[in-house]
Amino acid sequence: MKETPEGKKSWFYKWFLNNQLTVILINIFLLFLIIFLFSKISFVFSPLSQILGITMPPVILALVLYYLINPLINVLESKFHVNRIISITFVFIIILALLIWGVMSLIPFVQSQIDSLVKNWPQYWNSLNKSLQNMFSDPKLHIFKERLIQTNASVTKSFEKSMDQILPQTMNNISSAVSVLTNVVVILMTAPFILFFMLKDDKKFKESVIKFMPDRLKKSVGDMLSEISQSLSSYITGQLTVAFWVAVMFFVGYLIIGQRYALILGIVAGILNLIPYIGSTLALIPSLVIAAFIAPSMVLKVLIVFVVEQTVETRVISPIIVGNKMQMHPVTTILVLLVSAGMYGLIGMIAGIPIFAILKIIFTRIFNWFKRNSSWYSEEELLEDNTEELEKDTDSSEKIHK
Repeated sequence: MKETPEGKKSWFYKWFLNNQLTVILINIFLLFLIIFLFSKISFVFSPLSQILGITMPPVILALVLYYLINPLINVLESKFHVNRIISITFVFIIILALLIWGVMSLIPFVQSQIDSLVKNWPQYWNSLNKSLQNMFSDPKLHIFKERLIQTNASVTKSFEKSMDQILPQTMNNISSAVSVLTNVVVILMTAPFILFFMLKDDKKFKESVIKFMPDRLKKSVGDMLSEISQSLSSYITGQLTVAFWVAVMFFVGYLIIGQRYALILGIVAGILNLIPYIGSTLALIPSLVIAAFIAPSMVLKVLIVFVVEQTVETRVISPIIVGNKMQMHPVTTILVLLVSAGMYGLIGMIAGIPIFAILKIIFTRIFNWFKRNSSWYSEEELLEDNTEELEKDTDSSEKIHK
C-alpha cells in the first residue's frame, strides 16, 4: 500500500483505521455479537453443563486437598529423597488414620452436644420468654409486652404448623435425600483417586497443556499457569489454616467463659470463616442466641471472646498466614462477594474470590500482550510493565526455590 503524507490521509484512515475509540467500539460490538450468537445455540452446551455438574465436585475437592498435601510430598521427595508414590501412599495412610480417629472419637462427642442442644431448646426458649416478659413488666412498656406476646404466639403457631408438615414433606423428599446422599458418597469415593493421580503426575499436567500451544505462546502460557497455581495454593492453604485457628480460638474462648456447646460453636465458626469478611460475624449469631437463653452476662462474655478473636485474627494470624497474596483491594473484594453471593449464594461467596483472581491473571496477561503489540502505548509504559513483570518473575522464582 502506498504511503501518503500525514496531511493527505483520508477520513477513513483517521476515523476508522487509526482511531482508538473506533477500534474499541468495534471490538465491543463483536464481543456482544458473539454472546448473542452463543445465546441462540445454548441448547448445544446443555450436555456440557451436565457433565461439568457431575465431574466438577470431586475434582474441586481433590484440587483443594492437592494444594494442602502437595507441599509435603515435594519436601519428602526433594529433601529426603523418598519415592513420590511411597510418599503419597504414606500420607494417604496418615489421613485415613486421622479420619478413623475422628469418626470414632470426635463425631460421637459432637453428636451428643447436638442432641443436648435439640433437647434443651424448648427450655431455653421458655427461659428467654420469661426474661423478656419480666423486662417489659413496666406499665410504660405495656405496648411492647403485648407485641412480644403476639410475636411469641405467632412463632409458636408457625412452629407447630411446620412440625405437622414435616412428616409428609419428609416422606415426599426421601427420594431426593437418597439422591443427595448418593452424590455425596460418590464424590467422597471418587476424589481420592483423582487426588492420587494429581499428586503422582504433578508436573505432567502443565506440560500436557503447554504442548498443544504454539511455540511462541508456550512460555507465556506456562508462566500464566504457574501464577494461577501459586495464587490458588496461597489462597486455599491460607484460608483453611486461618479457619482452623479461628475454630481453635473460639473453642478455647468458649471453654474459658463456660459457654455451652463450645466445640460445635467453634467448628461452625471455623467453617463460616471461609466466607471472607463476614464469616466470623455470622458465626457469632448462634453463640449469642444460646448465650441469651442462659444469662445476660453470658452475652457480654461471648462478645468479649469475639472481640479478642477478631483482634488476634486480623492483627496476627491473617497477616502472617494470608497477608495480601491475592493482591486485591478491599473494595474489590467486597464487590466480588456481593455479586457472587447474589448470583450463586453461599458457594459463590466462598468461590468468588479465587475465581476472580484467576480471571484477573488471565485478562492482565492478555492486556499486557495487547500493550506490547499495539502502537497505542509509549515505550516508557512498556518499559515499566516489563520491569514489573521481571520483578514478579524474580519473586516467584525465589519462592519456588525456597
